[in-house]
Amino acid sequence: MITCAPEQAKHVPLPPLSPHATGSTRLRTLAVGVVGPGRVGSALLAQLRTAQPRLARTLGLDLRLCGVVASKRMWLDCDDAELNDRHGGAQTWRPNDLDAFAAHVRGNDGRHALLIDCSASDEVASHYPQWLAAGIHVVTPNKLAGSGPLPRWQAIRSACAGGARFRCEATVCAGLPVVQTLRDLLDTGDELLAVEGMFSGTLAWLCNRHDGRQPFSALVREAHALGYTEPDPRDDLSGLDVARKLVILAREAGWPLSLEDVDLQSLVPAPLAALDRDAFFARLDELDAPMAAALAQAHAAGGVLRHVAHLDRHGRASVRLQVLPASHAFAHTRLTDNVVQFSTRRYCDNPLLVQGPGAGPEVTAAGVFADLLRIAESLAVHA
Repeated sequence: MITCAPEQAKHVPLPPLSPHATGSTRLRTLAVGVVGPGRVGSALLAQLRTAQPRLARTLGLDLRLCGVVASKRMWLDCDDAELNDRHGGAQTWRPNDLDAFAAHVRGNDGRHALLIDCSASDEVASHYPQWLAAGIHVVTPNKLAGSGPLPRWQAIRSACAGGARFRCEATVCAGLPVVQTLRDLLDTGDELLAVEGMFSGTLAWLCNRHDGRQPFSALVREAHALGYTEPDPRDDLSGLDVARKLVILAREAGWPLSLEDVDLQSLVPAPLAALDRDAFFARLDELDAPMAAALAQAHAAGGVLRHVAHLDRHGRASVRLQVLPASHAFAHTRLTDNVVQFSTRRYCDNPLLVQGPGAGPEVTAAGVFADLLRIAESLAVHA
C-alpha cells in the first residue's frame, strides 16, 4: 500500500527541533537511511533505536531514521511513523528505488544526511559516488566498494572532495578498529612498511582446532553446524573474502591494489571448486590429505599452521596457509579471533597489534555505528 507519491517523498521536512537541556540551543539532526535490513542491518537498527535517547541527551544528536530498503521494497518514515520499531512487518511499503530513497533521506531543507549500506550488493555500491557527490555521507560494511573495480574506488574518493564522508571500518575485522588505526598512523606522519593479519574468523577457528586429532573435513562440518562458515564453506575456504579485506587496507594506505594483484591460495582443490554445494559436501574429505600434510609440515618445523594475509611496502600481496614459529603473535589467537599486525617506521621493532572477535552481526553493526558517530562528531565541529 502506497500512501504518498515518490515525488512527495523527496520534499518531506523534518519536524521542528526542540531546545535541549544540555545547554545547546537545538539538537543537531542527522537523517539516516539503512540499506539491507539483514542480520547486520537489523542488529544496527536495534542499536540505533536503543541509543537514540542517550545520544540526544549526552551529545545533542537527534538521530532520525528516515527509511529502510530491502532487496525489493522500501519503507519510508513519511509512510509509517513507527518505522523505527517495525519496518520488517510494516503494512506500508514501496517498491525498491535507490534514487528516490536517497532523495528522500537527503530532503531539501539542508539537513545532514547519511546512508548506511548493510547489503552485500555490488549494485548498491555502484551508487556511492553519486550519493557522495550529492552531499550524502556513506557508511558501509559492504566490501565490494573498497575491493571492487579500482576506477569505482577512485570515483568514491574523488566524490568525497565535496565534503561528504565515506567510512568503511566494518569491512575489515567487523568492529575492531583496524581501518581507523591505519588512518591514524598515516595521518600522523607514520610510514606503513607491512600489514600482516588473520582476517577470517572462520579460518582462524579451523586452524586453531586443526591439531590432527580429527580430520579437517570434520572440523569444517562442525564449523558449518555452528554457523561459523558461510552457507557454502567454500566462500570462506577460498580466501577471497580475506583478499578483499587486504585490498581495502592497501587502498586506504594509498596503494592502488586490485584483487587480481593478490597471490591467493585457495584451500579448495580445483576439482571441488566447480561442484554444487551438496556435491562439495559429499566430497569434503578430499580436503583431509592436503591439510594433514600442511599440519605435519608445521609440526616438523616446531611451528603452527595459520591462514595469513600479507602486504609489503612494495605492494606485494598474498593470502595463504603459512607455518609460523610458535613465538609468533598469531600463534596465540583464540577461537575466531582476528588479528592485524602493522609494521611501520615507528612500530618496526615491535609491530602494532589489533586483536579480538572479528565476526558476528552485533560487533559488525557496532563498527558501523562507530563510523556514524565519527561523522556526526565532525558535523558538530564544522556546523
